[in-house]
Amino acid sequence: MTASPNRRLRRQSCRKFLGDFYAVIIYAIFYIPVLVMMVFSFNNAKRNYAWEGFTTQWYGKLFSFGNHDLWESLAYSLAIAILATAISVVIGVLGGIGLKKFEFRGKKFINLMLYVPIVVPEIVLAVAMLIIFITVGVKLGIGTIVAGHCTFCIPYAVVTIKGRISGDNETLEEASMDLGANRFQTFWRVTIPSIMPGITSAAFLSFTLSFDDVVMSNMLAGASQSTLPVLILSVNRTGVTPDINALTTIMVLVMVAGMLTVNGIQRSLRRRELRAAEEAETARLNAARF
Repeated sequence: MTASPNRRLRRQSCRKFLGDFYAVIIYAIFYIPVLVMMVFSFNNAKRNYAWEGFTTQWYGKLFSFGNHDLWESLAYSLAIAILATAISVVIGVLGGIGLKKFEFRGKKFINLMLYVPIVVPEIVLAVAMLIIFITVGVKLGIGTIVAGHCTFCIPYAVVTIKGRISGDNETLEEASMDLGANRFQTFWRVTIPSIMPGITSAAFLSFTLSFDDVVMSNMLAGASQSTLPVLILSVNRTGVTPDINALTTIMVLVMVAGMLTVNGIQRSLRRRELRAAEEAETARLNAARF
């Protein structure tokens, strides 16, 4: 006996309502803390324990000379994240292409070992790296932090880029070399553009992981400087001040603006490609008529 149409519609509407309710709960868990942080950046209180009134003084204090340590930590974190991202993306491109296209002894072992830094707790990696640097006699600083960040950024980059490479890439590369391009030209003009979405994803992921890291940065940092997350962690013991909320609010707005800009550029490029394809098809049809 089949269900009546009304009962089927009620079930579909019920499932849709539950799905929408679940999505709202998930997004609320993700974004309500961010919204609260942004709201409390305008709180007229020295400590963010309770709302005491609206003010914009913390944004003025943020750009004053009294927050030199905060801006220095931000610049330090950005420099480390950019270096770790560049190294991870370069190694990720070479490693992803090598593991995807070539067969060699130990390939399965390397593929398995890629997931070790992802699965192993970060504190274990941080302690291991600290022991190695102390044993070798390397001075702790920006170099040790970048090396530590690369240990967990490179596997993510390799896995992300390797997943982007498909069989179509080999066909395009063969066609490029058949038309007279050498291996470097094929790699730079065919392979890299074809896997650019994977490279972009790996770069964003590596930058986020490096910039947001606390454990590795805290263990491998020198005594003179600290990254922004480590500084916020130390300040959190006495209470995060609203000027830090103001800085993080500006960072969130900058990242959202950057994402919207990138999406707009990609959308315009896709429209341009579709328009060019339509014009080429129209020209082909017109040529076929005559």
